[in-house]
Amino acid sequence: MLSNKLVSKSSPSCVESTCPYCGVGCGVEIELGQTAIGGTSDLVEISAVRGMPSHPANYGKLCVKGSHLLETNGIDGRMLVPQVDGEDCSWEHATAKVASVISQSILQHGADSVAFYVSGQLLTEDYYVANKLMKGFIGSANIDTNSRLCMSSAVASYQRAFGADAVPCSYDDLELTDLLVFIGSNAAWTHPVLFQRIERARQKRPEMQIIFIDPRKTASCEIADLHLPIKPGSDVALFNGLLTYLHQHAAVDFEYINQHTENFTATLDAAADMSVQTVAAICEIEQSLILAFYRSFAKSNSAVSFYSMGVNQSSSGVDKGNAIINCHLASGKIGKPGSGPFSITGQPNAMGGREVGGLANMLAAHMELTNPEHREWVQQFWQSPHIPHQVGYKAVDMFDQVALGNIKVIWIMATNPVVSMPNRTKIEAALRKCENVIVSDCVNDNDTLRFANIRLPASGWSEKNGTVTNSERRISRQRGVLAPPGEAKHDWQIIIDVAHALGFGEHFNYLHPVDIFQEHARLSGHHNNGKRCFDISGMADISQKKYDQLKPIQWPVNQASPTGTKRLFTNNSFYTSNHKARFIAIKDKLPELQPNHEYPFMLNSGRLRDQWHSMTRTGKSTALLAHADQAKLQISQKDALELKLSNDQLVAVCSEINLEKPVVLPIQIVTGLGENQLFVPIHWGETWGSSCSVSRLFGDTVDPISGQPELKYSRVNLLNVTITEYCELISMNPIDSAKLQEYDYWSVKNVDDLFCYSICLFNGEFDLTALQALTDDEHRWLTFNQDDMRSAIGWQQQQISAALYVSKAAINIVHAAYSNIFKNPQKELLEVADILRNNMDASTVTGNKICSCFDVTQGQICEAIQSGLNSVEQLGKHLKCGTNCGSCKPELKQLIELYSIQATECAATNEELEVLHIEPSRIAIKEIK
Repeated sequence: MLSNKLVSKSSPSCVESTCPYCGVGCGVEIELGQTAIGGTSDLVEISAVRGMPSHPANYGKLCVKGSHLLETNGIDGRMLVPQVDGEDCSWEHATAKVASVISQSILQHGADSVAFYVSGQLLTEDYYVANKLMKGFIGSANIDTNSRLCMSSAVASYQRAFGADAVPCSYDDLELTDLLVFIGSNAAWTHPVLFQRIERARQKRPEMQIIFIDPRKTASCEIADLHLPIKPGSDVALFNGLLTYLHQHAAVDFEYINQHTENFTATLDAAADMSVQTVAAICEIEQSLILAFYRSFAKSNSAVSFYSMGVNQSSSGVDKGNAIINCHLASGKIGKPGSGPFSITGQPNAMGGREVGGLANMLAAHMELTNPEHREWVQQFWQSPHIPHQVGYKAVDMFDQVALGNIKVIWIMATNPVVSMPNRTKIEAALRKCENVIVSDCVNDNDTLRFANIRLPASGWSEKNGTVTNSERRISRQRGVLAPPGEAKHDWQIIIDVAHALGFGEHFNYLHPVDIFQEHARLSGHHNNGKRCFDISGMADISQKKYDQLKPIQWPVNQASPTGTKRLFTNNSFYTSNHKARFIAIKDKLPELQPNHEYPFMLNSGRLRDQWHSMTRTGKSTALLAHADQAKLQISQKDALELKLSNDQLVAVCSEINLEKPVVLPIQIVTGLGENQLFVPIHWGETWGSSCSVSRLFGDTVDPISGQPELKYSRVNLLNVTITEYCELISMNPIDSAKLQEYDYWSVKNVDDLFCYSICLFNGEFDLTALQALTDDEHRWLTFNQDDMRSAIGWQQQQISAALYVSKAAINIVHAAYSNIFKNPQKELLEVADILRNNMDASTVTGNKICSCFDVTQGQICEAIQSGLNSVEQLGKHLKCGTNCGSCKPELKQLIELYSIQATECAATNEELEVLHIEPSRIAIKEIK
């Protein structure tokens, strides 16, 4: 893999930065080494990435994605030069073109004909200048962010309750609490460093109780004292029931309620009909589980509710958040160690985007767009000609306006909405219709870039220089150590260049990120005086040297708290007009589209352990693909049996909003799903296959307050797929996906740096010559026909570099067995006959990768368990699995448990273990007949 390098002899040997993935905000140490070029050592490159022991978010730990940062950091696949209308061009031309289309659109159609769609992947400094340009100088509030899709409901619920978007907790509270309640969070996979931190705290304090509330039994449930598999969407009923229970059992803190809150009586009245019996009926779980949860919450002196996408991505996400907060306010479990409602964000700088007003309904520094006084303050501070009076279009509405032709110019920065937004078919049509689609990104190809007529190369993780804010309000430095490759620029530089071209240069004279950070910090203190929670005015005069040396710090950071603030509301004062927290009266509301005869399944979506968003980075790592190498539709064993479905069988998934193009996915039968429930991963776009982009299955239903889409819920049906012929093609080089469009179905896996394509026809037969031509290389082909299969091997420069198989029946290919053959010219010549017959020696293939950090497979683990290693700790000492990021520990526990059961009941052999399924790993189960 290529690596980008920075010309510098004086660079330090180790630089502290942050991980660019989830909202945990882990610190990383980047080790630098020198490379000899032309006889001199004058180029610096990254030699290693490891966790930063001193960072308070992770204390040296990294998850599997962070551990493989170096592997995904090469310049292969990077966008290196600007393009306009498909032609490479200079920055001067590209910048002038962007400014021209914006100014012409404003002149002809008004400021609201322009929109920015930005990202939690931007640094705070990037975000700040984008928001300032749009709201202060273009004069529209049409800037929204992909953070709308993950945490806007949590923001709205905090604002309703506390008068501010203020996450009250610190990560320390996860270790100090008596009761930790996970709600809609598979933290073992989505926030693994925090999850392992919680596990270690539990070992030190075994009295700590952990409860999981989730329709699925996920990997995280391995540490649970109690799991409540509630019906999807029934969270409000559960927490309204808890509020009623607390009141009925004298577990409310009336002193706290009377002194520091308002609207309790009306809120209690709204929840009064939620008896345990009623809640059990709505949530479709046993009363005993509900009572166990309610009793634990009532008796615990402290409690943290840790919630994520399962709560937020809902048409009632704001109400869900407030139902949770109501219970903390009622019991006084907030503003003290080990207590509080803790929304965990999904992106590294989702909170930084909130700080600078990156959402369409916000102003910078947590000021309100609809507040005339706030608008005046910001306009005065920026000395800007415009501040819009109305909120802009939120994400779903923004793309609706693009589709209607009202937005003529959309600038998309550091995100891939064609994959991540709901209703992909509509998003595609909107971008296809839009007159000017501008995309700034660090990659050269993704599903969204294919619609861009202006492409702007941006810097990536190891090059970007600025700050990010994690889920506990902690600001950390992300430090660039490499020069951007090619002609790529930092996002803030691209934006201010456009601002200058638009004639606003005097207001965007930033020479370094510290200039932007200083202004951001000054604005946070502008007319504040304790009125607004977000305040970092204590860093308003920070020098470049101190900025470069900045250590992680939690806001507020001001005169009253110069060293930061660990926990909010310790003085029981809130940011409402009367400084009291507000109870919010809520009524239970399930998703409107409940399953019916035509669409009998509830579809849930989410993230997998080793992948991130739309895989533009993690998809470059074969190690990260080893745990789950393609998108699969998870279904329960009971439903699979009734439908006579088997593992890896292709099915068409249909929803009401996507009748024209169903999503076709292979089946994966699991044990952690309820009846009539399905689950799909969100990561794979159509750069990975013809129909694996699951956003086509989710509609435009949003929360009416936050505008957050209901991406955790859709009702769907499954249809059989008739396949006339199957093809498996293995190549050392990737195939241009445009050449695959003529086939009814295709998908690609990357296995040990080989590109493995599955291609299907729903009618007719394959042309073997046309399949050979897909590889685009000058191969010499040897073909072979047998009764049930046609096959061919392609040579290039005395080495096998392609193999393909065609059959009317599904073809079982052990892809990992091809790696040594393709890469060993001497060995492959001896095995031509076996390759042509697909008679590969799979003896060295030991199953799916369970531990991606140390390449430990299922077979190796099962063999070790058979030898007598019956604990996660023993397996770690022998194989190292589970000793780095810890993400695989739940699966290790499941393997140990399964082997123990099998050894007791039927003396299972290792061979028998290999055909059993362990949720949520990808181990195959026996085919259901």
